[in-house]
Amino acid sequence: MNTLPLEGITVVALEQAVAAPFATRQLADLGARVIKIERPGVGDFARAYDAQVRGASSQFMWLNRSKESLTLDIKRPESADVLQRLLGRADVFIHNLAPGAVDRIGLGVEALRARFPRLIGCTISGYGGSGPYARKKAYDLLVQGETGFLSITGTADSPAKAGISVADIAGGMYAYSGILAALLVRQRTGCGAAIDVSLFDALGEWMGYPAYYTMYSSAAPPRTGASHATIAPYGPFQSGDGNTAYFCVQNDREWHRFCAIVLERPGLADDVRFASNALRVTHRDELHAIIDEVCAALSADTLLERLEAADIANGRMNTVQQFLDHPQLSARNRWRDVDSPVGPLRALVPPTTIAGVEAVMRPIPALGQHTDAILRELDFDSQTIAAWRGAGVI
Repeated sequence: MNTLPLEGITVVALEQAVAAPFATRQLADLGARVIKIERPGVGDFARAYDAQVRGASSQFMWLNRSKESLTLDIKRPESADVLQRLLGRADVFIHNLAPGAVDRIGLGVEALRARFPRLIGCTISGYGGSGPYARKKAYDLLVQGETGFLSITGTADSPAKAGISVADIAGGMYAYSGILAALLVRQRTGCGAAIDVSLFDALGEWMGYPAYYTMYSSAAPPRTGASHATIAPYGPFQSGDGNTAYFCVQNDREWHRFCAIVLERPGLADDVRFASNALRVTHRDELHAIIDEVCAALSADTLLERLEAADIANGRMNTVQQFLDHPQLSARNRWRDVDSPVGPLRALVPPTTIAGVEAVMRPIPALGQHTDAILRELDFDSQTIAAWRGAGVI
């Protein structure tokens, strides 16, 4: 029997884009009921980010399975009763609207908790609820810049943003874990909680290593492309057949095996230029010249065989398509089919595998698909629902 950890938990989400939807999708994966409130007619603006998935948005398809879509114009006075009834039955309320937006309509987390003491309220913002940036809009790229992430990512000549929304994902992860912790506390105390997560703080936490490096050395880690700023060799190397292999040497024991088995130059291990990791980083260019010469004479398969023989961590630079076709995913049965408004879609099983628990992977909702059912559940009659639909309230 499938035991769902969050079965019976209801989450109401005023969410858009990535951060909050990422958090709530993971709650839905564990069995929570997630009611997603969207703008009538247009919905979450992530629905229009692209049209790559049979005319639908890749971001939206990724982030919104297993949810119910309720269209509601929260600025209309009629919505107040809907929200009160909905939140009175909810366990969690989460939002990532622009600064001040929920306060203007009486949905600030503290105000709600005064009315609903068991409610767990979670606010995801760009920079937090106080300080000079509290009212500032924030998007993923901007937070990458403000946290210094961009300054250490890219090549020596040019910074580069991450290819995925790392600030949003970080914020969503901390909102998700914070809500799980608050549910545990509520189980013991009966009291809800107010959770505040900012993208700035979340990505700032992930900047811990470069922060310490800079604070205590007065120099930031340099941008080194796909190589590691403080470990060598660690990064991409090209084989003679034009492929790229990645490998890293983490300690002196591995360095000796690397020289003997991969480079077939055991004496290099004791070269005074490379006798420690710090020296290998200092003499990185000379070291890479030697490694490049060896790699250029080998095929990628031979290079990887030598790395495996030496027990040196390694991998290939796959394309996204090669990742999708990765044998590790198929061997471990990591794919499922999820229904959607554009037909069945492949989706990866959530990364946390809990023994005895099959992750919930229900359909991705069409805009407003569950509006009538939810309103009837809240005891609104058919006449009211029809009138609201005609007036654009829902």
